[in-house]
Amino acid sequence: MSSTILDAPSPKLTLAAAVVVVGLHALTVAALVAMKAPEKPVEAKIQTPPIEIELVTLPQKEPVAVVEEEAPKVQPAPPKPKAAPIVKAQPKPIKEPVIKEKPPKATPPKKATPPKKVIEKQPDIIKTEAPKTPAAEPKVDTQAADEQRKAEERRRAEERRIREQEQQKAEQEARDRAAAQEAERLAAEKAAKEKAVKEAAEAAAQAKAKAAASNTPVSFSASDAQIKKTPSFKVPDPVLKNAKTGDTFNVLLKVTVDKQGRVSDVLLVETSGNKRVDRDAVNKMHSAKFVPFTENGVPVAGFVNLPVSYVVP
Repeated sequence: MSSTILDAPSPKLTLAAAVVVVGLHALTVAALVAMKAPEKPVEAKIQTPPIEIELVTLPQKEPVAVVEEEAPKVQPAPPKPKAAPIVKAQPKPIKEPVIKEKPPKATPPKKATPPKKVIEKQPDIIKTEAPKTPAAEPKVDTQAADEQRKAEERRRAEERRIREQEQQKAEQEARDRAAAQEAERLAAEKAAKEKAVKEAAEAAAQAKAKAAASNTPVSFSASDAQIKKTPSFKVPDPVLKNAKTGDTFNVLLKVTVDKQGRVSDVLLVETSGNKRVDRDAVNKMHSAKFVPFTENGVPVAGFVNLPVSYVVP
């Protein structure tokens, strides 16, 4: 079988064989049309003739890939076996070498039949594979899209401008309200201060009037007392006879001063232990002169407790 493949027939012989096969097919079709034989004897003859068809297919090895694609279209080949008697009569000298070399391959008739139609339909395949001119890409009109985009941008800018104006207006209104509230607060504070000053002035006036009308002494501390005229507090002579140098006699007096600063009354609060000294202190305190006590700027009568000390020289 390998020698047969190497010694492939020439293209002319192949073309002649193809013509013969086509003629055989035509005769077979004509015979099938004319004959009315039973189907059983025809089926018995179908198995033998496929070997003869391989004679034409052997040189055609190249289109095997195309045969596989066109295999479904070759199915109408089964009626060919009916022309078996005609095939046996004519090409016996050509069939002998093939029968000797390939007796075991009685089944490949299906592979042999496709090449015939593949050869005939090759030009059709070539036609279908002709280069196609690329379709022109449709031109897109972007002007409408650009205008729509610009309109959208203008709309957004206008909305943004309106929002900014509203925000500025709201901020200005908030500042105005805050300023108004601050002005009201300051006015209220000013009114409160003025009212407090007025009330204080009225209270002071009332206190002055009351103090001026009242002669009741008001209590003051010793630091509030200012003596214009201080009497001379000396140890009486009878006391000096019985005293020692350095002895001290302390007296505490309650002195009442009128609105003019004169002493109106003197009382002994604490004694010094010597009646002469106590009496001398009370008598001399009557001659003292004070700066009038004041309350809310108004002179008033007052009293104060003052200490008086006698030191023996």
